[in-house]
Amino acid sequence: MDKKQTRLRRARKTRARIAELKMVRLTVHRTNCHIYAQIIDETGGKVLASASTLEAEVRADLANGGNVNAAALIGKRIAEKAKAAGIQTVSFDRSGFKYHGRIKALADAAREHGLVF
Repeated sequence: MDKKQTRLRRARKTRARIAELKMVRLTVHRTNCHIYAQIIDETGGKVLASASTLEAEVRADLANGGNVNAAALIGKRIAEKAKAAGIQTVSFDRSGFKYHGRIKALADAAREHGLVF
């Protein structure tokens, strides 16, 4: 198995566990240049809130969307959008990525700004 297939296998296992719990999930995807976060409802069919480094307001503040500072800013924005949507508790879906670096920075920033996982 290559690196991508291994990550997707880990992601599938995590999503199956979250589906059993029937919780709203905060899912994260990262590329070399950008990071994306979405809050998805219990059924997995509807995006309730989203934030990414592609948004115009975020791009004005950042020189590079692929670093820890950008991830922390996205964590803050997704937490604010979740609060506005009335969501306080989520389950963290890291999409098979290691809990390290940008993924950890996003999660820590979201926790600091009021999300509970």
